[in-house]
Amino acid sequence: MATHTVDLHIDDTGGSGRPVVLIHGWPLSAESWAEQTEVLSAAGYRVIAYDRRGFGRSEKPVGGFDYDTLADDLHRVLSSLDLQEVTLVGFSMGGGEVARYVTRHGTGLLHSVVFAAAVPPYLLKSEDNPEGPLDSETFQGLRDGLAQDRESFFEEFTTGFFSAGDQLKVSEDHRQQALRLAHQSDQTAALGCMDAWGTTDFRADLENITVPALVIHGDSDATVPVEGSGQRTHQILGDSELVVIEGAPHGLNVSHASEFNAALLAFLAR
Repeated sequence: MATHTVDLHIDDTGGSGRPVVLIHGWPLSAESWAEQTEVLSAAGYRVIAYDRRGFGRSEKPVGGFDYDTLADDLHRVLSSLDLQEVTLVGFSMGGGEVARYVTRHGTGLLHSVVFAAAVPPYLLKSEDNPEGPLDSETFQGLRDGLAQDRESFFEEFTTGFFSAGDQLKVSEDHRQQALRLAHQSDQTAALGCMDAWGTTDFRADLENITVPALVIHGDSDATVPVEGSGQRTHQILGDSELVVIEGAPHGLNVSHASEFNAALLAFLAR
């Protein structure tokens, strides 16, 4: 099904520095990168973050929530700003856009890529993906929860997002900010993108990545466990560095911002 071009909200610090494009996680928006934007900008980089279609301040279309379309949206952002030598930083669901982007558009505009607590290579457990950390019954439970009681679902999801074990690793204020962003999402987009990140196989996409890559993940990530995602992505990618942050939950760019930013800046300086 053809999807129409949507109006995407883009935040751009401008300047002549090398561009770093931040791709947010589900079900948040570009605002979730607040702990990174100023730090990267101060280090001399041009920082671009945009709201995925159906989320945050972007247009809420009726469809186009598959990764092919989402990767094309990302390419439109790069092309519209005439960016070169880009580092793509994909957090959680955003790591899927990074992987699929390379398959659909190549590496010509890219300098490097970052997978941060990201969903590749393939979350859904199946016969040919026994290491997938998400079984179909759990996924269906998540989807039903969102479909039936959005408010309760987001309350529980944002708590798990920032928790290691039973301990919330951010302030309640930070969790409330994430909850506010989650509620900005369109319900059709939230469900469509859940289907995308939960069921898309990126193993072949990762094989196409030839630029340097950083894989950064928390060892206490209960949302996207590192063993089934980050470690496997690192193994597939030829030129990649793996940084595992001790005690960090899924939302490690907020909970462990200083360690996350230090690893990102060290990689960008390569």
